[in-house]
Amino acid sequence: MNLEQMKERKRELGYTYEQIAELSGVPLGTVQKVFCGATASPRYDTLCALEQVFQKKEECFVKEAATAYGVKKQGEYTVEDYRALPDDQRVELIDGVLYDMAAPTGIHQVVGGEIHAMLREYIRSKKGRCLPMYSPIDVQLDCDNKTIVQPDVLVLCDTSRLSGNTIWGAPDFVVEVLSKSTRKKDMFVKLNKYMNAGVREYWMVDFDKMKVVVYDFAGENYPVIYGIHDVIPVGIFGGECQIDFGEIYDYLKSFSLVE
Repeated sequence: MNLEQMKERKRELGYTYEQIAELSGVPLGTVQKVFCGATASPRYDTLCALEQVFQKKEECFVKEAATAYGVKKQGEYTVEDYRALPDDQRVELIDGVLYDMAAPTGIHQVVGGEIHAMLREYIRSKKGRCLPMYSPIDVQLDCDNKTIVQPDVLVLCDTSRLSGNTIWGAPDFVVEVLSKSTRKKDMFVKLNKYMNAGVREYWMVDFDKMKVVVYDFAGENYPVIYGIHDVIPVGIFGGECQIDFGEIYDYLKSFSLVE
């Protein structure tokens, strides 16, 4: 596979430079220079590492021959294509574009689990009817055949919209724990999707930047930015429910997951 073919595959797959760098092990700056033409003659080992990314992806696309996956262009995929993927291949479908989901880190899993536990404890203490859930759970966000997302943590108050492993329409509350591979998608693509679909409140937890960004779409002043040690009120519950990120941070620190 030559460089022009790799560029074409990049366009088809919708990969960002950051994703290519993470999957190939090639430094981000080098990836950018190669694909932008700033490096006229890339090293052979660099090209081999980049080629492996697209070859692996090609194999994933065609290993289920019964599906049309891999013959469509990004933007044309549907819920049917999503459902036909192998169980071990985690992706999200947003406006017909398939986004790979890297396996979550230990911090990512612990943070999501602790937030879910605090939400569950509050809801149970109030004998509430809202349902806290965590990934993997399919959310057919726009009630169409072009988008299915898997939020890290969510709260659904109209549980009649839950069927099997799928929620039909927007949850009331969504939390995404940012990682290098999902940062841009969570901060821009999913932010707009959640807002337009009717999610009432969206949190982005960013341990790299030591902050939590809260979008309370039901209010007028958003986003509100908190520190990673703050106690943050949950707007959909009138602020009565609070997530203590200082407690979560200390828990992570006790396992040496953070400094």
